[in-house]
Order: sequence, then C-alpha cells, then structure tokens
Amino acid sequence: MSQNTINHLIHDRNARGRSQTGWLDSYHTFSFSSFYDPNRMGFRSLRVINDDRIAPGAGFPTHGHRDMEILTYVLSGAVEHKDSLGTGSVIRPGDVQIMSAGTGIQHSEFNHSQKEALHLLQIWILPDEKGLAPRYEQKAFTQEEKRGQLRLVAAKDGRDGAVTIHQNVDIYASVLEPGDVVNYHLKRDRYAWLQIAQGVANLNGEELRAGDGVQINSEEQLEISTEIGAEFLLFDLT
Repeated sequence: MSQNTINHLIHDRNARGRSQTGWLDSYHTFSFSSFYDPNRMGFRSLRVINDDRIAPGAGFPTHGHRDMEILTYVLSGAVEHKDSLGTGSVIRPGDVQIMSAGTGIQHSEFNHSQKEALHLLQIWILPDEKGLAPRYEQKAFTQEEKRGQLRLVAAKDGRDGAVTIHQNVDIYASVLEPGDVVNYHLKRDRYAWLQIAQGVANLNGEELRAGDGVQINSEEQLEISTEIGAEFLLFDLT
C-alpha cells in the first residue's frame, strides 16, 4: 500500500492475499478467508473484491450467504449460477449479476465450460439495511456502452438501466482503448474506489496495472486514461 497524494491510497496488486486449490486461483484485495490484513478490511461499504480464476467445469458448490450485496462481473468465460430462489442463469462477459442475500440465500457457481477457464471479479458490499428479502437481478451491458466512457452498472435507485443495489453506491464500468480518456468528479461528501480489472491505466498520471486498487478519500477530479488498453470499475461510495 502506498500514498500517492493526500486524497489517494494505492493498494498494490502484489500485496493482495491469494488462495489456491486445484481448481481455483483467487486474489483478495481485502481480508478474506485465511487472508487477514488489518489494513485491508474493506473500504466504506465495500467489503470484498476477489479476482477469481476457475478451472473448466469446476466451481463453488451450494453454500449460504446473508445480509450482503454480492455482485459478479465476468471478464472472460461464463458462470453457471443456481440459487434457492429458483434462479438458474449463465453470466457472461458484459453481464452484471447482483444477489441480495438478505435474510439468507443458498447458491452455487460453476464454470459453465468444460474446456475454457473462467475469470471474474466477485464483489461484496454491505447493505444499508439488514433482514431484507433475498433477490436476484442480472443485466447485460455491451462493450459499446462501456467503451471510452463510464457506464453506470449498479445503483441504489437502479437508474439508467443499472441493476439495483441496497446501498448508497454507484458502480461504473469502463473499457478504454489506447488514447481514451475519461473524467469523473468525486463530490466533497463522497468516497471512491478504482479497481483495475484488466490492462494498464493511468489515474491522474500515475500508472496502475490489473489488480491494483485505489481508495480516494475526498473530493477530487479523476482523469483515467490508457496507452495500451484497460478495463476498470469505479465505485462512488458514501
């Protein structure tokens, strides 16, 4: 972890936790499972960002969650999802899936392919209220919607076609090609987290690589660019 400016704190990709089994290779931005770092307990309502690579045909058997907003963002491959609400779906690149665990939900997640590896980000956000009814929602966002711009993919009010999340947070996705630049003004009473999913990006001139995260602690004008291509998520948090 390194300090960039007063407003920035960079969480280096090489300082993440890592869990490896025969079928799963997972990097943990924040403390998770056997990885514990008191300086990495989440940021605001953002609690988990796991960067998972899952072998063909393998995955997580049925298990339970409660009182957590769980988002899945697929980078390559496809996830086969089943849950106790009766949902059965396949989540592909461009899709954003949210599962509100609420009072309790059981689900399983497997690599849909028997041949290709699966790469995804799993994100947990604390809800603004406990004991909610479990729910599931999934929407597709095209590359064109995200290319060279910030596309809102999750929001408390579900505006602009985003999935609805039980927390005062806006989540944006973007895919940048060489030379692209996007700008975002973080308001004074808000916080932000920038997660580089793929490629290499620059935040206000500082280079960031896949797996790097940046917590932004106060009002700031953000300029995000790339020279070789990048995909990232931006969280605007209370």
